[in-house]
Amino acid sequence: MANMAPFAKMNGLGNEIIVADMRGRADRVTPAAAVALNADAATKFDQIMAIHDPRTPGTANYIEIINSDGSHAQACGNGTRCVVQALAAETGQKVFTFETVAGILNAEEHEDGLISVDMGIPRFGWQDIPLAEEFRDTRAIELQIGPIDAPVLHSPSVASMGNPHAIFWVDNDVWSYDLDRFGPLLENHPIFPERANISIAQVTSRETLNLRTWERGAGLTLACGSGTCAAAVSAARTGRTGRTVAVTVPSGGTLKIDWRDDDHVVMTGPAEWEFSGSFDPATGASRRDQQDVA
Repeated sequence: MANMAPFAKMNGLGNEIIVADMRGRADRVTPAAAVALNADAATKFDQIMAIHDPRTPGTANYIEIINSDGSHAQACGNGTRCVVQALAAETGQKVFTFETVAGILNAEEHEDGLISVDMGIPRFGWQDIPLAEEFRDTRAIELQIGPIDAPVLHSPSVASMGNPHAIFWVDNDVWSYDLDRFGPLLENHPIFPERANISIAQVTSRETLNLRTWERGAGLTLACGSGTCAAAVSAARTGRTGRTVAVTVPSGGTLKIDWRDDDHVVMTGPAEWEFSGSFDPATGASRRDQQDVA
């Protein structure tokens, strides 16, 4: 299989990531290959981070982000941390600048192994998220699940972190909501012309949140970096927290989110390497490296 490309199976706080090395190649990972990789239990993933040669001077690489259903995502913070860890291990470099569909991302691996990613400036205008109709105040829009007089979820905050997010605020434990049932309905609601990531958030203090996310194109996930950022800035924007929070995700891990005074959102957390292998970007046929097999 001469067309094989190397990959690393990694995770960012349980967000399952495939880092695909597409440098020096003209081809792309096809939707069919993504679906095939996800169908294999060994390579099941939330996002593929395909590393390509740089397109723009001053950037290290162009990163293409592909969901498990073969669709494309504009941003993936947990995946970006995985890319940083993989490239830092390869090159010894600690600071990186990447280009994505959503724009330029700066990232850094710290001495303690944690990785910070500047996720950029959040957008709150209804056209920028985007929404299908005008809402002057996107801190809470008219959207609900359940009976009109007793909705289960209602009035989400909406924001874009390069991709669209809706955050439903709840007082109860985030696990008490049937997100695997509500998620697909809300992701594909007509109000979101590009679909949306759907999160349930519980504020536990002025500095802490609990969060569960249904990812657009991927489904339930143990962590969603851009969703964590969207929840953190929306919590601050609605007065629920300050601008620096620790967000606990379903994996049990925590991401630190800092909405800086320059409006940039910086996410800091770990990444973990699992195994390496190679795959065919056209078909998704894959094999694990022999040295990784126990």
